[in-house]
Amino acid sequence: MEEIIKTEAELREEALENSIVINDSEDSIDTAVTEKYDASAIQVLEGLEAVRKRPGMYIGSTGPKGLHHLVYEIVDNSIDEALAGFCTHIEVEILPGDIITVRDNGRGIPVGINEQQGLPAVTVVLTVLHAGGKFGGSGYKVSGGLHGVGSSVVNALSEWFEVEVSQDGHVYYQRFERGNPTCDLKIIGDTEETGTLIRFKADPEIFTETTVYEYEILERRLREQAFLNAGLSISLTDKRNPEEIIEQIHCYEGGISSFVEFETNKRAVKPLHEKPIHFSAVSGDREANIALMYNDSYNELILSFANNVRTIDGGTHENGFKTALTRVFNDYGRKYKLLKDNDKNLSGDDVREGLTVVISVKLTEAQFEGQTKGKLGNTDITPLVSKCVYEKLSTYFEENPTEAKAIFNKALDASRAREAARKARDSARKSVLKSNSLPGKLADCIDKDATKTEIYIVEGDSAGGSAKAGRDRMIQAILPLWGKMLNVEKARVDKVIGNDKLTPVVLALGTGIGEDFDISKLRYDKIIIMADADVDGAHIRTLLLTFFFRYMPELIKQGHIYLAQPPLYRLSKGKSHHYAYSDEERDEIMEKLGTNISIQRYKGLGEMDPEQLWETTMNPETRLMLRVTVEDAEKADETFSILMGDQVEPRREFIEKNAKFVKNLDI
Repeated sequence: MEEIIKTEAELREEALENSIVINDSEDSIDTAVTEKYDASAIQVLEGLEAVRKRPGMYIGSTGPKGLHHLVYEIVDNSIDEALAGFCTHIEVEILPGDIITVRDNGRGIPVGINEQQGLPAVTVVLTVLHAGGKFGGSGYKVSGGLHGVGSSVVNALSEWFEVEVSQDGHVYYQRFERGNPTCDLKIIGDTEETGTLIRFKADPEIFTETTVYEYEILERRLREQAFLNAGLSISLTDKRNPEEIIEQIHCYEGGISSFVEFETNKRAVKPLHEKPIHFSAVSGDREANIALMYNDSYNELILSFANNVRTIDGGTHENGFKTALTRVFNDYGRKYKLLKDNDKNLSGDDVREGLTVVISVKLTEAQFEGQTKGKLGNTDITPLVSKCVYEKLSTYFEENPTEAKAIFNKALDASRAREAARKARDSARKSVLKSNSLPGKLADCIDKDATKTEIYIVEGDSAGGSAKAGRDRMIQAILPLWGKMLNVEKARVDKVIGNDKLTPVVLALGTGIGEDFDISKLRYDKIIIMADADVDGAHIRTLLLTFFFRYMPELIKQGHIYLAQPPLYRLSKGKSHHYAYSDEERDEIMEKLGTNISIQRYKGLGEMDPEQLWETTMNPETRLMLRVTVEDAEKADETFSILMGDQVEPRREFIEKNAKFVKNLDI
């Protein structure tokens, strides 16, 4: 569906109706507070119940995402102190045993007695759900922790939890175990400093999958927060290995403009203009900050935030940005006759091709959907963002005609490619993609129950022959591919649709592609890429994964994509045979078997006979596979952009970082 295009007059009328007055200065809204932050500011809405029984309701899941979310909740509280004007530095440490500490130099959680509960305010904050200074009290003007359950939920889901508050010349301490206090709040020392230190260990009874933190995931999140809060210093130190302590300190005076430059530079793309375009607006208690930069790629990256909370599912602020951006381009094109009278308007996809943008809004009553705050729902932020983008980007285009022309021409090229792609889709619908025929080289399985079947996409006819002979014909289909595959990262959609190397894959899966994709029509539960265990095989795997990510991303998101793991060696001694999947495993087997060992090095899948291929790579009871998971779209976008360069090593890093190793008799 095309985005609604409004005229400048309509936009101004809309703004007037919503009583928007934009402050054209670069000043931001004043998030600092002047009222006293003490025990009376802590308001209790309801008690802490059922968190341990239903943790997913509060942190999303009890897997790795939920585990890392514990850290985010505590850090977000420190970020709120920075927004209030009282915190300049946040220190996060991962200690041996995967113990987390978060220290800030803010005011410290109040330690006075809360009259409503008759307990120290810090105890109330950590043991009562929906207790905090963010529910209309004087503690905070702007906060990402609107729901107020963060600290208490982390406490409830920790094996143990300790808090130290530096305040009023003393250091106060209290310890909890699985949410329950093990001692009263007490003074353990004196200090001239202020701030809060929280130390906790995630409960393995809750996080049964893992309690091990990934440094890279935490570092990415903390770096993001440093970008969003210009001048705030955030450090992350990993002390789990005393011999190799890792530390990163992030502090960016350039704020979100530095964020956009960072995201652009780490991808293998060329900017279309020298510096990010940055603009901001303030209206009452609402603020919008936007920084954007165009590059020569075909992909867009939108990073949106509300009160420093990543809104991965977008929301009203993103909608305001997208609508205004499209309007700016079309009005500019019509004004300067870059769009002819009979030309169609540019679409939202056209004007966002090659765009990297950070949208950051702040508002006093942020309305998020769910505790994990994935989507912003405040409707009053939409016209503020829309008016800011329209007026200030229009002005930028007028004052920078060279840059404007380069950016507009890219969108125009995208529009032409979109039209060519539409024609290609129409042609494909009438021919091969619309037909009920299957690829000629596909050896389909007998069972048609898509919940039980799987397809192996195999490199080359030789390996395909072995796979066809060795498979379980009831549930396993084989599709051999050959020849050089299209690099979709470097091609627009019009070049992808109808490509003779990719069409067989689309036909076999049955889902369609791009705008026509329908996952309900998927013919196989598991899509397994099986290529040689060498550099060429890694390249083919990456090309296919890029294709799936760009044009069938739901296959990855819903866990349908796997990478087969063929062995590198076959070691024989007498009548016994062993397979090794790495040089290290080969050496271990050799050490166990002793002398007189026969070693076969597989150079490719085609060197295995059908029985060996079944035994090592295709038998569900013995095979090893990698399930491909995408942690978030931005990370995948960044990874694929980098991997599609000419360097081999980055392609290997994708398999290490974005696919999880699985050995499961049921997969």
